[in-house]
Amino acid sequence: MSSTTSRGQRSHRESAGLSRNITICSGVGASAPAGIRRVPAFALAAVFLAPLSALAQQSKPWEQIPVPKLHEFHPHQPTRIQLKNGIVLFLQEDHELPFVSGSVLIPGGSRDENPAKAGLVDLYGQAWRTSGTAKMNGDQMDDFLEAKAAHIETSGGEESTFLAWDSLKADSDQVFALALDLLLHPKFNEDKLNLAKQQEATGIVRRNDEEGEIAGRESAKLVYGANSPYTRQPELATMGSVTVADLEAWHDKTLGGKLIVGISGDFDPAAMEAKLRAAFEPLPAVKPAPPRHDAFREPSPSLSFINKDDVNQSNVQIVGLGTDRHNPDVPALAVMNEVLGGPFFGRLFQKVRTELGLAYAVRGGLGFDYDHPALFSVMVLTKSDSTVEATKAAMGEISGMLTRPVTEAELNLARESILNSFIFRYDTRDKVLAERERLEFYGYPADYLESYEAAIKKVTVADVNAAAKKYIHPDRLAVLVVGNEAEIKPPLSGLNMGPAKSIDITIPQPSGPAGAQGAAEKNP
Repeated sequence: MSSTTSRGQRSHRESAGLSRNITICSGVGASAPAGIRRVPAFALAAVFLAPLSALAQQSKPWEQIPVPKLHEFHPHQPTRIQLKNGIVLFLQEDHELPFVSGSVLIPGGSRDENPAKAGLVDLYGQAWRTSGTAKMNGDQMDDFLEAKAAHIETSGGEESTFLAWDSLKADSDQVFALALDLLLHPKFNEDKLNLAKQQEATGIVRRNDEEGEIAGRESAKLVYGANSPYTRQPELATMGSVTVADLEAWHDKTLGGKLIVGISGDFDPAAMEAKLRAAFEPLPAVKPAPPRHDAFREPSPSLSFINKDDVNQSNVQIVGLGTDRHNPDVPALAVMNEVLGGPFFGRLFQKVRTELGLAYAVRGGLGFDYDHPALFSVMVLTKSDSTVEATKAAMGEISGMLTRPVTEAELNLARESILNSFIFRYDTRDKVLAERERLEFYGYPADYLESYEAAIKKVTVADVNAAAKKYIHPDRLAVLVVGNEAEIKPPLSGLNMGPAKSIDITIPQPSGPAGAQGAAEKNP
């Protein structure tokens, strides 16, 4: 017979023991007879339990910490100057340190490139800077800038390309002249293009190494489609076909768009304006960007799976179609996102991670991009054997936004979280300038930040609940799981979403010899 005492038996005996007398020692040692007395057990219990009861009844001390009211949000806006040719300048004075930085934002990015040459903009962003100009090639430029602790960088993105520079105030004229020469007179080099191809090819052949990268990339395709400008991915063959002539043609085409020039730092505004006018006013009139006609639709409810047998966890993506920032419901949606997927206090975090202990990380909400719908996306990172349970729990919290209305307490916490974040998002003049350039690029009003903050303050419980009912559609969500099929027990059939569709992520090899292919063979 086992000698283990059950929890119920122990509880009974411990309760009965309160009616007995307990011997305690009040002297220096237990052997001092004069220091020993009998004390009723109930009296001892009262002594120890009374402070605990008082602690339970009093308010939590951290709740008594006074929280000062936030200062009014008035970011230091840069001076905006529009030239006659349509180019826009922004000047943001900041005399705290003797530095000057600048940038040129150029319309046109990877979403605008020829699908047959996908990856062109990535190559362009690298080869532009490393090639240099006719006066100074990229290697010479490296030496010159290093001697002055200055920088000039170029990059390519989804909607735009970018030229940026920074230096000490004393060197700002020289560095600006060099950056301007790179902008107006680049000399693309075949060797630097091939080097960029090798570097990009390395990324392509290794793009399936991390389950997080796979999950983010492939889940977006479930919403936008595999051939969308927003999910199109470079391949070895498409990048191998890019030539120096392609880079030159791209540069000439995009340079005619609406350039947005931003300068920040320690400078005299009148002198800087004159210098920028001299540099940019002679350029031709800006050509308006053609309207976009991208099509977006909500995904079909589905379950997809990608097997990755070298991991012991699953990355679960629950995705749908979001909205854009022009939508007047964005302030309510922002608060809703905090309630659902905010860190620490959000419903997903509290339920899936804190209460159930099913996830290493869980977050998400309904996204809103500047000029096209973003994704509704909830991510769950969990152990292989808790994949089904964690996914169900996350789906339950998403559906719960429709059945369990947001409370006043949740509203206040979410709203304060957003408003407090402004302190860190726009705490420097450089950050305010960058945001102001972004708003100009996408055609938003100059006071958008202030208007957005004011709108967040006005969001009510009714607004958030109405937004949840309008935009959260559990029956229109697609689920992608990236994980180790052999370790996912119970299997994904436990989600009751039908058979999981297997997604092929094999990297296609080019049929003929190409520079990118050679790089891939060197980087298996």
